[in-house]
Amino acid sequence: MTCSFVAIQEGAHAGHDAAGAGLGTLPMAVLGLVMLATYALIASGKLHKLTAALCGAIVCTVLGLAFGVLHDYDEVHQVLGKDIGVLGVIVGTSILVDVAGKSGLFQFLAVKIAKQAKGDPGRLFTALVMLTVLFVSLLTIAPGTLIVASLTLVLCRTLALDAKPYLVGVAIVANSGALVTFASGICTLMIGSAAKLPYLHFFAVSTPMALLTALVAWWVVRRSYRAELRADPATAGQRADAVAAFDEWAMVPDRRVFWRSAILLGLTIVGFATAQPLGVGLDFVAMAGGAAAILFSGQNPEDAVKKVNWTVIVFFIGLFVMIGTVEHSGLLQKAAGLLGDVSGGNVHVATVVLVLFTALTSGIMDNIPVAATMIPIVSTMAVDLPAAPLWWGLVISANLGGNGTPIGSISGVIALSALQESGGGKVSWGEWFKVGGVAMALQIVVVIGWLSLFTVLDLYPALPVGK
Repeated sequence: MTCSFVAIQEGAHAGHDAAGAGLGTLPMAVLGLVMLATYALIASGKLHKLTAALCGAIVCTVLGLAFGVLHDYDEVHQVLGKDIGVLGVIVGTSILVDVAGKSGLFQFLAVKIAKQAKGDPGRLFTALVMLTVLFVSLLTIAPGTLIVASLTLVLCRTLALDAKPYLVGVAIVANSGALVTFASGICTLMIGSAAKLPYLHFFAVSTPMALLTALVAWWVVRRSYRAELRADPATAGQRADAVAAFDEWAMVPDRRVFWRSAILLGLTIVGFATAQPLGVGLDFVAMAGGAAAILFSGQNPEDAVKKVNWTVIVFFIGLFVMIGTVEHSGLLQKAAGLLGDVSGGNVHVATVVLVLFTALTSGIMDNIPVAATMIPIVSTMAVDLPAAPLWWGLVISANLGGNGTPIGSISGVIALSALQESGGGKVSWGEWFKVGGVAMALQIVVVIGWLSLFTVLDLYPALPVGK
């Protein structure tokens, strides 16, 4: 989903006229049911989300052509063309992260931070929370979470600690880390691209929210697992010695590649911050960073490209086609109208309703499809209401809403899968609600207060003309 939804809406309205008044509600109802059925399959886990998204896209495309919602098949290509930037960023950053990871850069930083904890369970938890925010903000949520989760298991195994509190903390805090910059999270990237939110604006609006909500998550998880995170004086010295013995350079095969990777990662981050003023897309910066990483690392390009999460790419393709077709039917515009009616035209009420609805549904059915579906809805709402509170509300609530359930975000799936595969046990839904659910509820309260403050005091940075 990108910012040019006006053209899509006009196409949808034209399609309604061409199809005739009698088909006005039937295409919307049928396509809407297909989309809901697809989301139900994703949420229930009865069908892999990639398969569900592709099946939903195929069915919606066939029905869209049959109903006249899509004038011709080329409109499918137009939908995908508008989202090519999101896919390009994912591919480019995946290559860069893989090359930098093989240089030992992330392991070096992780060990450095872990050493500061000196084996103390509580301090180690705090260090891993900070590391999660750092890695997710720099590397995006999936690779950032995966790296920290892997390190967590190694540390807990070495220090004879229960890994569950640490991995639950990593899973929840990662969604706050996804708010730090434009490119820190998949939902953030999708919504930011659609709204054309300037990269530097994130530091004024969502970065403080990332830090505040991470602090909330840290407090909730630490309090919930306070017994497990309590230091044992009898083993404190032994654990401190074990951590001190770690060698941060042990995982660095070539220091020249190490420093090149660090420089390229830094330049890519600077490139993200300056892309819009320079008139280039974030996908260009990401692909340039990935290409430079391969060029200067000496690694096999085919090996680097294989590390791209193509499952996510194909999932997005199916998701974008399905939602784009449903949008052409006019259903999402009607949904926007209903949300607008509920708010009574008041931007404060509209923002609160949007935040609550997005957060709740994100936990139930995975925050990525929720964000993708809400983008055209918010775009329509922003025609009659101030756009900034709505877009920022969607960015923040879509990410944090994933904390509501164990399957609500990719960070939860990664961290809890790592816990189970390591033999550390499972986190039941009931246990998760007492930790993640409570954290999410408190975070949303903080978010609503933060956004209300920005709205009342008119603190939002001005959006580009037309947004």
